[in-house]
Amino acid sequence: MHDALDDSSVSAALVRLVGRAIDAGGGWIPFSRFMALALYAPGIGYYASGRTVVGRDPRSGSDFVTAPELSPLFGRALARQLAQALEASGSDEVWEFGAGSGALAVELMTALGDRVGRYSIVELSAPLRERQRAATSAFASRVRWLDELPARLAGVVVGNEVLDAMPVDLLHFDGAAWQERGVAHGASAAPFAWADRLTHRRPPRAEGFVAGSTTELHTQATAFVATLADRLERGAIFLVDYGFPEGEYYHPQRSGGTLMCHRAHRADTDPLADVGLKDITSHLDFSALALAGQDAGLDVVGYTSQARFLFNCGFAELLAGASLPERVDATKLVHEHEMGELFKVLAFAKGLDFVPVGFASGDRRHRL
Repeated sequence: MHDALDDSSVSAALVRLVGRAIDAGGGWIPFSRFMALALYAPGIGYYASGRTVVGRDPRSGSDFVTAPELSPLFGRALARQLAQALEASGSDEVWEFGAGSGALAVELMTALGDRVGRYSIVELSAPLRERQRAATSAFASRVRWLDELPARLAGVVVGNEVLDAMPVDLLHFDGAAWQERGVAHGASAAPFAWADRLTHRRPPRAEGFVAGSTTELHTQATAFVATLADRLERGAIFLVDYGFPEGEYYHPQRSGGTLMCHRAHRADTDPLADVGLKDITSHLDFSALALAGQDAGLDVVGYTSQARFLFNCGFAELLAGASLPERVDATKLVHEHEMGELFKVLAFAKGLDFVPVGFASGDRRHRL
């Protein structure tokens, strides 16, 4: 499907759509609106256009790789945590949000076996849903897809690199006042340009920033956690993503913010260029996510690095039984300079009384 796409026309159609949104907004739209259109506009947004998106190698047409594609040991270790949570909840249903290529779903269902009676995937992207359907064909009788958050759910919820792709708002400090950074029409060679407007909004920690600083607010991600908390009747939630607690996220030295784009396994910091042809992401403020869940009635039951979480879930044992090539890939999941420290795992529970094995040592909730 990717080979059949005319990237230029897809991007051009998206540029026109964003341009009309800017006109409707009086010449300006907030960055969160721009990001939503760039990633999710039906048929032409980055995740909706049929691009390969996720994969190990740029030769496949992919732009980035996630832990499940990098090594099957990620899913096998995570399955040990989910097995404990399923038993504690008395449920046999796993919910995955944004299942990517379907690789994690396959590993989890393979490892969990009969513990999973139903595997529900909430996926907005129709092309990714078809890729997931093909990957999970061996488990077809147990897998179902939904295109929106259900009104009620119970069981164990997992989200790997989901919240980082949710649209963020941008704040910019000009040295005298905070302004909201949005998008306006640009010159002919560059269809879009940054444009700032005065705002009452502030980052949670606004002191010490130098003139020219830019940072993000995660309004949609925190709203998602709050909504998930409201609709979860009983169960546990495990969110894996990259980010920091508030004190590190809004540190004055992080003056450029965390917004990042990915294309052909290369990163850049200009989301206004090549719209629709690359991923746009932001690191997460895990303190804000934890507070949103707690305020909505969830118990925060764990927060630690991905490396510590995986080792608590038996990663060393799995690694010992792997081949040398498998070990090379798998160690990237836990190396501090790779994914081991930048990625964190945040866990919530509702109506359960259990201590998740993934946080048996190295729990960092006190840093939130």
